[in-house]
Amino acid sequence: MRNKKVLFITQAALIAAIYVVLTMIAAGFDLASGMIQVRFSEALTILPYFTPAAIPGLAIGCLISNIVTGCLVPDVIFGTLATLIGAIGSWFLRKNKILVTLPPVVSNAIIIPFVLTYAYHIPGGIPLQMLTVGAGEVISCILIGSILLNALAPVREHIFGDNWN
Repeated sequence: MRNKKVLFITQAALIAAIYVVLTMIAAGFDLASGMIQVRFSEALTILPYFTPAAIPGLAIGCLISNIVTGCLVPDVIFGTLATLIGAIGSWFLRKNKILVTLPPVVSNAIIIPFVLTYAYHIPGGIPLQMLTVGAGEVISCILIGSILLNALAPVREHIFGDNWN
């Protein structure tokens, strides 16, 4: 019998590590921050569909990513909070394969424009930034995330175990 605590910690750590690597790749293409951002790592926000370990994994991955990419303190705090809220929302909607992709889009589209405006002083206004950040999240979470979700669904028990939901 598997030790569930060890499995949970291991999954969370792996998800955090993959989130950081994918964010660094996006940063290499200048897509990880700013008014127009498509963090490939945000596709992982569908993982609460499979395991609750994704919630701390995503939050820790986002926190580390924001620190190593040189984000300002408000972005480190509120960007991580936006990802955490999105991950928790995805966990609550895990019974619906379509809706599980929406909470990260909504939380980031609402929170991140305030960070961009008040921490980075990026012009354009909050409504426009909600649109641009939301569009990037749609690409990452809904489009790429849905592909990831459908690819992992057939092998979910082998990767995540079968006793989470």
